[in-house]
Amino acid sequence: MDQKRINNRLPVAWEGIPFIIIGTGLTSILLILDWKFLATPLAVLTLFIIYFFRDPDRTLLNEERAVLTPADGKVISIEKLDNGDNRLKAPAIKISIFMSIFNAHINRIPIEGKIAQLSYHPGKFFSANRDKASVHNEHNIVALETDYRKRIVFVQIAGLIARRIVCWVKRGDYVKTGQRFGLIRFGSRLDVYLPPDSTLMVKKGGKVKAGQTVIGYLR
Repeated sequence: MDQKRINNRLPVAWEGIPFIIIGTGLTSILLILDWKFLATPLAVLTLFIIYFFRDPDRTLLNEERAVLTPADGKVISIEKLDNGDNRLKAPAIKISIFMSIFNAHINRIPIEGKIAQLSYHPGKFFSANRDKASVHNEHNIVALETDYRKRIVFVQIAGLIARRIVCWVKRGDYVKTGQRFGLIRFGSRLDVYLPPDSTLMVKKGGKVKAGQTVIGYLR
């Protein structure tokens, strides 16, 4: 478990710092050379990078049996899966959350428990809001055993622009609700698989915020 990144006290994620330093340095050099026509767009790009990698403090919600969204964004689909041909390997409710480039991209643990499995899969880079992205895109599967003897699965999925999935936890780690566990660079998606008897608290099209919005309750 990468405690430095999980317990980050900076206003931006550590992964964004190299990009910010490079952008700031190049902008400064261009200004010194009085090349304002190049410095101005580079400064705007650097400001956007700072905005993209922001890591805001959150007042975390911690209700009994509540499953929180692992990502900021928009709920783009909710499916009830009756067979075991899915990431949970059992009947499940699948909730897909799309993160645009304007959302905060820090991913957070949905509910307290133990990381039972991690499985990274390289793949393609279709737009993350398309159905086939769940299967064909680069993704990282995280299975978690909750304290309520229920298993949930959440999947980090790279998108059209996203080219790197980052995960800071490992198998066997005990994690807390709302704890940071990773990010995906530049637009992406998370799928969450809940047991079929879970009580849903979100609808398609709803906006959600990591660490604060309840997407469901375990029974």
